[in-house]
Amino acid sequence: MLREALFRGPPQDDTRSSKFRVLSGLLAQAGIEVDGPEPWDMRIHSPDLPARLLAQGSLGLGESYMDGEWDADQLDEFFARLLRARLGERVQPARIVMHALSAHIFNRQTRRRAWQVGERHYDLGNDFYAAMLDPRMTYTCAYWKNADDLASAQEAKLDLVCRKLKLEPGMRLLDIGCGWGSLIGYAAEHYGVECVGVTVSREQVEWARARYARLPVEFRLQDYREVDEAFDRVASIGMFEHVGRKNFRTFMQVARRCLHPDGLLLLHTIGKNTQRGATDPWIDRYIFPNGDLPAVGQIGRAVDDLFVVEDLHNFGADYDRTLMAWHANFEAAWPQLADRLGERFRRMWRYYLLSCAGAFRARDIQLWQWVLSPAGVPGGYRRIN
Repeated sequence: MLREALFRGPPQDDTRSSKFRVLSGLLAQAGIEVDGPEPWDMRIHSPDLPARLLAQGSLGLGESYMDGEWDADQLDEFFARLLRARLGERVQPARIVMHALSAHIFNRQTRRRAWQVGERHYDLGNDFYAAMLDPRMTYTCAYWKNADDLASAQEAKLDLVCRKLKLEPGMRLLDIGCGWGSLIGYAAEHYGVECVGVTVSREQVEWARARYARLPVEFRLQDYREVDEAFDRVASIGMFEHVGRKNFRTFMQVARRCLHPDGLLLLHTIGKNTQRGATDPWIDRYIFPNGDLPAVGQIGRAVDDLFVVEDLHNFGADYDRTLMAWHANFEAAWPQLADRLGERFRRMWRYYLLSCAGAFRARDIQLWQWVLSPAGVPGGYRRIN
């Protein structure tokens, strides 16, 4: 095996052996072995991998996996263990430090840059996402409380949102970052509301307009900052992760100006446990350009004197199961996608889905639903689960 070859190598390989020992020692703190017997253990295929990982950190970990330099049979559990042990805090190359610093200094989610995530991620192809997602194309965390399959869990989440918003027939609902329209399609069908959805993805607008052509819904290819009209309710499901810390307050101001004084805003977002740091540089480069997960305190500052926080619900553990379901669908559909996308994309996408599943399993990141009102619900807001 490679680890034996490294230890038996000639004197000029002493540096490689030393870096291998350092990497092995770090992984051992997470209960991970190199070439070990467990499905979450790391199998190294390149003698240069330890040096690459120690020099490049999480970016190198993702890129080297895409390059086929290492594997783990159970990648999701590999990451759950890695993140529980907080090993990423012990390998901080200068490149990662600079990435975090730039997120603090610069606005990486300007009106011009906001379209990049639509073009590079959400416009991969509606056929691609249809193969991975549920029939409604819901690309956010499902709610598994009383569900046994992905489609049921996603409809349960959509209904949960509608009930939390206390939707009634005749209301107008704005969905900021509407995706493929699953929420407003469901709300129009089951709650009799009129809906407007905005997104920065051309593919999403095209699909949603065709799917929901007979319903009282409108889909706009539009930056959220341009919306300025009155709605009874506002929702944002899985879009706040693209807003950026420099714009959190702006987002809340837009939502407030669009909301009737007696209305409700539901914010559904992935969040992080600390205000320090920035989005993982591999995720930023290959999956979600310009993404920025909020922390509780950052959202709190953004809503200051704009909204009353009526409810905060964390069901981040459900995202683990959701991502594993997406991964199963992706792998099952791969034979139909392989010729167009190629093996490096497969490894990239597998790494994305399973590393995120591991992060939620480790409780390193969360999924929150916030219910906010402009001036407080008279008599109080009743918690809905």
